[in-house]
Formats: sequence, C-alpha cells, structure tokens
Amino acid sequence: MRRPYTPLRLSAQDASDLEPISAALQDAIAQLGDFEFSARQGQFTMAFNRFCWESGGRAQRVRTGVQFARVENARSQNIRQGASDAVVSLLAITFEPDNDPSKEPGGEVVLTFSGGGELRLAVECIESVLADISAPWPASSRPEHVLDED
Repeated sequence: MRRPYTPLRLSAQDASDLEPISAALQDAIAQLGDFEFSARQGQFTMAFNRFCWESGGRAQRVRTGVQFARVENARSQNIRQGASDAVVSLLAITFEPDNDPSKEPGGEVVLTFSGGGELRLAVECIESVLADISAPWPASSRPEHVLDED
C-alpha cells in the first residue's frame, strides 16, 4: 500500500540511533562536492539523493542533508579526492567505538560506499541529524542487491 510522503527527520546520539539513519541512506547517491568538513566547527555535512525505502513500493528519491557534529578529523580510502563531480553510492553507516575507555563515547563513524570506498569520521561522541530537504521525485529504478550465498 502506498503511503503519502512524510519528510524524514532523524537524529542520532549513540550507535543504535545510527541504524535507522543508515537504513534510510542505503543506496543514497551523492557527488563528492556535496561533502564538506569544517575542522574549525567540528562538523561534517553531506547532501544525498536518497531512495525512499519507506514509500511503500513507489520508486522515488528525495534530497537529504546529513550532518555529523563533534568531528575531530576525517579520513577516506578509495575515494577520489578533489573530484567534486565524482558520484558515490552509500551502502551503510556504522560506528566503531574507541578502544581506549578514557575516550568513551568517542570512536569512528564509518561510511561505506559501493566499490570499496570508505569515509571515517573520528568523533568525540555520536551527534548526527538527517533531514529531507526537498519534495520527492520519481526514481528511474529501485536499487537491488545480489546476496552472497554461502
């Protein structure tokens, strides 16, 4: 059954709060030029075109803003630095707590992209928000994943 579109607004304060944000952003696409790290403000912001999994079967996407606060540094692997027009597809967001108990609740927020790309945000703690910032539009297709059978 199709449901009317309601803009998502989610926040995360711990690892379990990141799970619905990760689920909402699965298969979201973005240009690297839509990622920005402000070391001075300790913020990492991103804009994605996310697939509306919650729309009840309708294939549509919506523009979504995501912000992580309390970010100490950002590192990437297998992501083309300086290629602002390069497109990435997000698979998941996870949290890896710091091994040093004195640094709790700090750790790394890990954004995993298709093709082996990874973005790691070292954070003092998890503090994130997601907000849809546009009306949805029809998507050309529904993302699909081939599952490995062991």
